[in-house]
Amino acid sequence: MHELSLCQGLLRQVEAIAAEHDQSRVRRITLRIGPLAGVEPQLLQQAFEIARNGSSAAEAQLQIDSAPLCIHCPGCHADHPAELPRLSCPHCGSEQTTLISGDELLLVSVSFFEE
Repeated sequence: MHELSLCQGLLRQVEAIAAEHDQSRVRRITLRIGPLAGVEPQLLQQAFEIARNGSSAAEAQLQIDSAPLCIHCPGCHADHPAELPRLSCPHCGSEQTTLISGDELLLVSVSFFEE
């Protein structure tokens, strides 16, 4: 389950951010995950419940937002939303598209309890 190792890495980042802001208790962690990130949000949530113990995020809520799947079509010179399993242009049908978003796993924000 690579979600557990992802959470451990995430918590290292969160601990560094908390220390940088002289905070000891994290309230919320917000992530943005695209459908092509290779991460199962439910498994990530479960892994977070395990990994957060003993950290400054022990009481934190993990909020996971979905990132849209978006492509650029060089034929149309336009960006378009896309749907899996095909990443072809919905306007001209070209399959020579470039992925703009949808494969990211981003730490969006960390908020803290007031001390």
